Amino acid sequence: MKVPKASDVLANRLRKQILESDMPEGTALPVERELAASVGLGRQTVRDALRVLEIEGLVVTRPGRAGGSFVRRPDTSTFQRSLQSLVTGRGIRFRSLLEAREGLEPTAARLAALHRTDADLAALEETAARMADSTQDIDQFLQANVDWHVAVGAASHNEIVEAIVNSLSLVILRSTDVKEFNSEITMADTIKAHDRILAAIRAGDGDKAALAMSRHVHTYRELIEDFALPEEVSV
Repeated sequence: MKVPKASDVLANRLRKQILESDMPEGTALPVERELAASVGLGRQTVRDALRVLEIEGLVVTRPGRAGGSFVRRPDTSTFQRSLQSLVTGRGIRFRSLLEAREGLEPTAARLAALHRTDADLAALEETAARMADSTQDIDQFLQANVDWHVAVGAASHNEIVEAIVNSLSLVILRSTDVKEFNSEITMADTIKAHDRILAAIRAGDGDKAALAMSRHVHTYRELIEDFALPEEVSV
């Protein structure tokens, strides 16, 4: 049985205190020296534990005489960072991400059709226009593509759906930055698919938006499977 590192044990303890307490955003944690003395551990162990929590977005460290470690309350960006760390750092199978995307994005499109605002539509239309204007630049096209899918997630007005779509879209689309895959035909088909989805979202037709998105992400998966899929995700 693997014995956990002292820094991980301390990180778990501090994480529990932060999550189960009502400490407001910005609450100062004990200084490193005091924290080390209170738990009977070395200062390096304390630093390592705080670094873990900082990566997770639960603590922010500020340098200087007025600095220290301060509580950061969890939000959707905390969840998103954790998901991206899991995806890119744990050897997640690329195929698993494609399958997850097929299951989630139609739901995002359905919710977007039901809950979108005028501002959401404007964001979707702006990113769609950027895609259409950047077919001669793969990097710009891929970024606009990411932004469009993220905008659909945001238009769902469901924080969990938005965070997952945001993370998956960025990782998947960066992992498929393959010149032969992103051909002029593929880009044109992607733009047409987005236009159909956007029309359904604009019309408030959840079923049609979900169906159009389902066809889009399924076609995307079939196309990319004709190329050499990475076994694991790497960004």
